[in-house]
Amino acid sequence: MNGALEYEIAAGDYTAVVTARGAALRTLAHRGRDLVVPFAAGGPIPDYRGVIAAPWPNRIADGAYTFDGAEHRLPVNEPERGCALHGLAFDRNWALVDADARSVVLALDLAPTPGYPFALRLEAGYRLGEDGLDWEVRAVNMGRSPAPYGVCPHPYLVAGESPLDEWELWLPADTFLEVTPDRLLPVATRSVDRHAFDFRARRRIGTTEIDHAFTDLGFDAAGRARLELWDPAGTGVAMEWDASCPWLQLHTADKQPPLPNRLGLAVEPMTCPPDAFNSGTDLVRLPPGGDHRARWRILGLSR
Repeated sequence: MNGALEYEIAAGDYTAVVTARGAALRTLAHRGRDLVVPFAAGGPIPDYRGVIAAPWPNRIADGAYTFDGAEHRLPVNEPERGCALHGLAFDRNWALVDADARSVVLALDLAPTPGYPFALRLEAGYRLGEDGLDWEVRAVNMGRSPAPYGVCPHPYLVAGESPLDEWELWLPADTFLEVTPDRLLPVATRSVDRHAFDFRARRRIGTTEIDHAFTDLGFDAAGRARLELWDPAGTGVAMEWDASCPWLQLHTADKQPPLPNRLGLAVEPMTCPPDAFNSGTDLVRLPPGGDHRARWRILGLSR
């Protein structure tokens, strides 16, 4: 750990840095090559890079929802769209539970607050091995009533040194969530057939702009789904996740000049879709004392 409250871990050809702020993955490299878009030490975390989004992923319309007959209103931290975005844990300092040369475990106790009057303990565990970075988030309901819950990680993957437009994407997903163009709120699910979002066969991303959730994902016999991203130079990155996350948000990180544009592909396996606190779709209902776990992996690829 250094003075900026971050933790360096390494194993085999992999190195990573995890920060106390947001339990965020600040860097991840394979043989010196970035697998995620990094951010500078000691400063703000731009674009939610690498954070843990909990107790909800993505956005809640107007920050308002009803749970078990009670109405709640969360702070709106995405004012341009009038939404509560990415939960309550991304800007908190998580406490160290355990660490060694290969792994680190951080925890955050979320006390009841206006808008989310539930008590959760969150633990994020990162471990590097010969086959990449594995990490898990566990949530435990410490309160006396059921709590609504969802989670996702927020890394921006990097396939190589070529521009994102030249990268090839493989994603076995049959359906995407159509959203409103102004607020990115759910409208309806649609098939990817004959659509620009069909990446079931690996192909170039090109100029396609994506900020959408996908579902009907291709899970294998072991209950894992996988996405691959390839640079034309022959390097790549893959992300895998378990069946706790039936949704996947992708974002091509489009920015208007002078901001840096399309630096990486945000890949966010989610336990529930956007605005699930209102729709109830795949929303986790944590009973008192109940716990929930979600697991992900990132690994480097090369031809």
